[in-house]
Amino acid sequence: MVMHIPLIRFSWEALALVWLFGVLHTKPTLRTADLRLRIASIATLLLGFFLIVSDWAPSWLVMRGPLLGDPALQVTGETLTLVGCAFAIWARLALGGNWSGRPTIKAGHELVVSGPYKLARHPIYTGLLVAVIGTTLADLQWRRVIGAAMITVALLLKMRQEERLMIEAFPDLYPQYQRRVKALIPGMF
Repeated sequence: MVMHIPLIRFSWEALALVWLFGVLHTKPTLRTADLRLRIASIATLLLGFFLIVSDWAPSWLVMRGPLLGDPALQVTGETLTLVGCAFAIWARLALGGNWSGRPTIKAGHELVVSGPYKLARHPIYTGLLVAVIGTTLADLQWRRVIGAAMITVALLLKMRQEERLMIEAFPDLYPQYQRRVKALIPGMF
């Protein structure tokens, strides 16, 4: 269904390719967040993304909302997915070797505050959430709404873990950055 919409499929595939190639160019990890929290976060994210992009689900989760098929909603969803994935890719590239799929401190970790990091402290999460909302809107089903909620909760938990690690690694600089730049939504949150 939703992955049959070419623009949405392209957006998620481009993001996946950048992530896969990026894994090869990261710095060694020095410290990471608690294993139990990481496992819970990863499991929640994977299930959430499965519900968002997969065409398989129990019939009670496939029930469609009354707005399904609305062309304006589909175009809005496609646009948000493209913009969100592009923003997440930009943020991932700006982060460079400091990136990790889990909250970590890398060897030679640098506090990146330029590019998309001038707009939000967690622009990868901002982009992912915008893309998830877009994908959900493009093919409005209960499973996608539940998946979007799961992804949001998992990213908020990861964000808290990352904030703690950044404060430990940059005790003087990070609190100043927190006061200057919002976490996810520029100027708001």
